[in-house]
Amino acid sequence: MSLQSDIMTAMKTAMKEKDQTALAALRAVKSEILLAQTSTGSKEDISEEEEIKILSKMVKQRKDSAAIFLEQDRKDLAEPELAQAEVISQFLPEALSEEEIEKVVVRTIEQVGADGMKDMGKVMGMVSKELAGQADGKTISSIVKAKLS
Repeated sequence: MSLQSDIMTAMKTAMKEKDQTALAALRAVKSEILLAQTSTGSKEDISEEEEIKILSKMVKQRKDSAAIFLEQDRKDLAEPELAQAEVISQFLPEALSEEEIEKVVVRTIEQVGADGMKDMGKVMGMVSKELAGQADGKTISSIVKAKLS
């Protein structure tokens, strides 16, 4: 519930400062969280892990949209998307560096006893679960591929 209260506080601040970009991003986050809560039929709180998944997904969507807009030379559309991604990412845990991700990948490979690309799924699943919200899936995947090949 603390994430929702943080978002409400940030929304109030954005309203006072008349920051339309931040307000739009925060309203979208609030909407996604409410949808996740009510999807089960009862209005129960969602776990922190689910909140992080929702926020990560929203940041990724906005960055992907911005990349597409930039490919089409539409900076006017890309800038608000990147600004919203920045606002949403404030509520995510701090991202890990590639070295820290690599340490987790190596430790997981040793735990699983993975040898070769055939074990990539096992390693990816465990690392992704452990680093939820702290690392991008593409980064994790590229490190796992490098270590298993």
